[in-house]
Amino acid sequence: MAQKPSSAAPARTPDASATDRAARIKLMIFDVDGVFTDGSLYFTAEGDAMKSFNSLDGHGVKMLQKAGIQTAIITGRKSGIVAARAKELGITHLYQGVEDKTVALAELQGATGIGADACGYMGDDWPDLAGAAAVSRPRPRTHIPK
Repeated sequence: MAQKPSSAAPARTPDASATDRAARIKLMIFDVDGVFTDGSLYFTAEGDAMKSFNSLDGHGVKMLQKAGIQTAIITGRKSGIVAARAKELGITHLYQGVEDKTVALAELQGATGIGADACGYMGDDWPDLAGAAAVSRPRPRTHIPK
C-alpha cells in the first residue's frame, strides 16, 4: 500500500548563528506599552490610567529569569501599575519616565556590568529604535508606525 504524501510542513531547524547569538543573551530589556500590553491606554473618569497585561508575557519573563537571564524595563511613561507588574514578575531593573532610552540603557549596562553584545531589546515604537540599535539583539515588534 502506497503512503500518502504528508501535508505537514517539514520541521525547521533553527539558524545556527541565531541560536549562538541568542545563547549569549544575559540581559533582556523590554518596553511596556505595545510589548507587555496591546498598546491601549484606559483612563477612568478621574484620569487614572489602567493597562491590561498578558499573563503569557509574564510567563515568558519568568522563563528567561529561570534560565539565568536578567530582565529590565525601560519605558517612556511612568506608572504605578508598571512598577507593581515589574515587582510581581521579579524585574528589578525598572526605568520609567525615560525620554532618551539610550541614556537609561547605558546606565543599566553600567549597573549590571553587561555589555551591548549580551543584551536583547524588545520595543514597538519610534522611541525604542535607538535603544534597540544600541544592543546586539534588537527585536522590534512589526507594527512600528511609519
